[in-house]
Amino acid sequence: MSTTTTSTTGGVQVVQPTVGSHLTNYWQRVRGGDIGSLAAILGLVVLFLIFGVARPDTFLSALNFSNLFSQGASVIFIAMGLVFVLLLGEIDLSAGYTSGTCGAVMAVLLTNHGWSWYTAIPAALVTGLVIGFMIGFLVSKIGIPSFVVTLAAFLAFQGVLLVLLGGGTNISIHDPFVLALANKNMSVAMSWILAVVAVAGYAAAQLIKVRGRVSRGLVHDPIGIVFLRVAGLAVLVFAGVAILTQERAINPAINSLKGVPIVVPLIAVAAIIWTFVLGRTTYGRHVYAVGGNTEAARRAGIPTDRIRISVFVICSFMAAIGGIIAASRASSVDPRSGGSNVLLYAVAAAVIGGTSLFGGKGRVIDAVLGGAVIAVIDNGMGLMNFSSGTKFIFTGLVLLAAASVDALSRRRAAATGNR
Repeated sequence: MSTTTTSTTGGVQVVQPTVGSHLTNYWQRVRGGDIGSLAAILGLVVLFLIFGVARPDTFLSALNFSNLFSQGASVIFIAMGLVFVLLLGEIDLSAGYTSGTCGAVMAVLLTNHGWSWYTAIPAALVTGLVIGFMIGFLVSKIGIPSFVVTLAAFLAFQGVLLVLLGGGTNISIHDPFVLALANKNMSVAMSWILAVVAVAGYAAAQLIKVRGRVSRGLVHDPIGIVFLRVAGLAVLVFAGVAILTQERAINPAINSLKGVPIVVPLIAVAAIIWTFVLGRTTYGRHVYAVGGNTEAARRAGIPTDRIRISVFVICSFMAAIGGIIAASRASSVDPRSGGSNVLLYAVAAAVIGGTSLFGGKGRVIDAVLGGAVIAVIDNGMGLMNFSSGTKFIFTGLVLLAAASVDALSRRRAAATGNR
């Protein structure tokens, strides 16, 4: 295994890995139980191959590819928030109905009270923040287990939703801005501009990271690995945009459908922000510390109660965004909003993506990858005319497999000393 040796400013010799040694080290980490999101990525590849072969004319069409984003967006937003809660080894069973309640607040204000979108949407988001604070306070300050608190909230918010909707009526949404969030597309030109900016921004971030570590005399990823990451992202992004900028309408003369769905950059921005928060801020390090060992974190001076409250606030805030997106896609809110399989799919998305149910391990990108797996399963099995029961069974088995991989990888990591 070849390596390159460099010197720090203090004269200390630092061994820099080559591409080969970096890949070897990665494989050793995988064998040691640190698989990250690898299982979700492999699962996506397998699912695309299965459904692509079974339904090549429909599943692999540009129209269906676009539908995957709108179908999975709400679950992905909720799952992003759940990642923060799961990192502490907690759970939020109310996230689904929190999303429905916040969506109902927005719909009632828009339709029944004539509010504009720029006041109704913030009101829904504030509702999510208040709900999260209440749950977090009860869990951290009163000491009630999160399972009990959020189960109570799960039941209560079903009632709140019914009260907001006047006993079960359906409230339609007609605001163009809100409807555009999940149903409209960017222009073809803007889609390509966004793609170029995204790839260039990622490349710049990677190079700045390497340069910063070099200037401090620290070990950094090989330039070849950085190039492969950027090239891989560029291929995925540009291929996706090339597909989404095709004409997808059945009758283009009446209603042309071209461009990246607006919800895609919304997901990307949320993922980037929360990834930065978890990976590059003191707060993020505190979240991982509390999730890894609460008592050790407390003795180190970390305000564990505040951290615990904050993750529930973030979770409910993201649930509110998910509720807004769901209401936009359905163009309405009803008593079932946030119910049914929403919570199950959101939790499954986070876990399937690689976030541990035992706390201390997970990333925001896990929610995106897991949400993609859920959307592909739901979409593909729907195109193959499988019943809802079959889809639930298959999704449950996938979730069980993901949880099993997590448990086995933790056991493997403990056995190899990589915990």
